Amino acid sequence: MSIAEKIKVLIVDDQVTSRLLLGDALQQLGFKQITAAGDGAQGMAIMSQQPHHLVISDFNMPKMDGIEFLQAVRSNPTTKKAAFIILTAQGDRALVQKAAALGANNVLAKPFTIEKMKAAIEAVFGALK
Repeated sequence: MSIAEKIKVLIVDDQVTSRLLLGDALQQLGFKQITAAGDGAQGMAIMSQQPHHLVISDFNMPKMDGIEFLQAVRSNPTTKKAAFIILTAQGDRALVQKAAALGANNVLAKPFTIEKMKAAIEAVFGALK
């Protein structure tokens, strides 16, 4: 069993198309345990019930944005150890720096390639094989 097959991933993005693209890319990389949420509030509810090893979250979402969601994940004892990759279409360095200061493990820019996603995940977990 590969490392990817053991990692539970939570995708948090308000855009259905983005969630589908992310899920498809993760499956191509060998991930089997993938859950999706439409915003940070829904993502936190999922994480509170069943913590995941990896969260890939968009910045801009209704109800609870990516920064608020990251803060909620990091402040909860049962979820704080999850790896967190922020997904952004923006080149906003201040936002990326804020995410890093709050404990984001990596950043993945939209549009992404499967290779860039793999590199972002491997930077956190090591080789996926």
